[in-house]
Amino acid sequence: MAFSGALTLTDLNDFITPSQACIKPIEQSNAPDTSSHGVASTQIHIDSAGSYYEVPQHTSITSTPSRKLETAQISLNDCLACSGCITSAESVLITMQSHEEVLDVLSTNPPDTSVDHKTPVLSISPQSLASLAASLSSTSSSTVTLGQVLHRVKAFARRLGFEYVYDTTFARHIVLLEHAHEFSERKRGTAQDEEGQTVGGKLPMLASACPGWVCYAEKTHGEMLPFISRTKSPQQVMGTLVKNWLGENWGKKPSQIYHVTVMPCYDKKLEASRQDFYNDIYSTRDVDCVITTGELELMMKECAWDLSTPLFSENAHSTAADAKHALPELLTHPGSSSGSYLHALLAEYATHNTELTTRVLRAPDFEEYVLTDVHTGHAVFRGARCYGFRNLQNLVRRVGRATGVQVGRGAAGRLAAVRGRRRIDAPDRPGGGASEEGYDYVEVMACPSGCVNGGGQLRPVLYKESVPSILADDEGGASRSAVKGGAPSEAVPSAGGANARWGDREWTKRVEQAYWHELPTPPPS
Repeated sequence: MAFSGALTLTDLNDFITPSQACIKPIEQSNAPDTSSHGVASTQIHIDSAGSYYEVPQHTSITSTPSRKLETAQISLNDCLACSGCITSAESVLITMQSHEEVLDVLSTNPPDTSVDHKTPVLSISPQSLASLAASLSSTSSSTVTLGQVLHRVKAFARRLGFEYVYDTTFARHIVLLEHAHEFSERKRGTAQDEEGQTVGGKLPMLASACPGWVCYAEKTHGEMLPFISRTKSPQQVMGTLVKNWLGENWGKKPSQIYHVTVMPCYDKKLEASRQDFYNDIYSTRDVDCVITTGELELMMKECAWDLSTPLFSENAHSTAADAKHALPELLTHPGSSSGSYLHALLAEYATHNTELTTRVLRAPDFEEYVLTDVHTGHAVFRGARCYGFRNLQNLVRRVGRATGVQVGRGAAGRLAAVRGRRRIDAPDRPGGGASEEGYDYVEVMACPSGCVNGGGQLRPVLYKESVPSILADDEGGASRSAVKGGAPSEAVPSAGGANARWGDREWTKRVEQAYWHELPTPPPS
């Protein structure tokens, strides 16, 4: 995903663009002897394989022994130590976790009779399925459902060598249960930290499933961290299910499984690389590699796989052999297409004596939900749905005011803060800005319109150019890289295609419709 231009331009002193220069100091164990005086006594030569060698400056290369130099490397953990990761890590991550890496691992995977064989498993998010379904439906006379896309992706993945393919809705179901349990603990003031110490009820509880939001909070607003939920995201819960529970059923150790996920967001790569999700005992991660929806589509094109071609068995039920290792597929969670975290809590606290009221605050992506006791008029639950970085800035300031926590200016934008001071501090107009009552819970996503509009989703099929621009802007002004994959520029011609761009609201609506097709629709606002 990408953040707004205001963040990039006005806030980050340490903003770095992707560069060939490594920020990690080079530690060379075989450093040359520096006791002799002189300048440039040696020189560097590169052989045909790309290896670097140190040789004396004034002697023949062929007759003098050379010293092979070590190559400096930077890992994802090194990226996490740099504040520039908020804006530049995606370009670094794309070279470390990509579809090329997946294809390479699958092609070099030993046969299942070998002790070194790894069981390849693919997990795909429902938002990615919705993006693919919307793209296919735009070029088809009939609507393509998420179930049909899932069956076609399964067929493609098994052709590549994946032994098991799942969607992540079952993992999300577990997350929603844990989310509700954690919220109840916070509400009662009995929440515990990792060491088992009671930390009390830190409300409002803020969703933790969006890695872009979590990264932003960690780097610029540490005071918000106690409010962020400790529940894993569906991706990481799926990793736990695959590497531990399913792996045990298969008779496999976590290190004997290669787990790949398909996600709508580039920052999911960063999430999977966190040390929190690394198994020290088996030296493996819950998720080994993350690719985006666009990268999956690119992989299909490179493998000459046509996802628009219907399969004979795509409407058939799973076989007994499949059911033995199956998880429930495409579980429905009425609410939002970004996980339904808020609506799961609303359902938990709603009774026949409560009434739900909603209102939009400032922008469509900032909406308030209030459950009120019809007899007393007391607010039983007060929550909000906050999408998009610009709304996150307002949310951080609001949480600070409601809780008495001093909020740093961070990436809220010095220039934006000066320009918007009058508007932010002005009294609320009817139906306008947010009221000062504190929230109990906020579903937070960094992308405008939520996960269906993630930076790794397919580009709008209405996009029409002979040569795509390297950078296109989304509706919120955030730059999205066209070279990171996605729908081709020669997609369906349209009169408005030349004006289509990342985050196009009309295209996002189509993806949203594909997500909810044949599923319970979200309640009206």
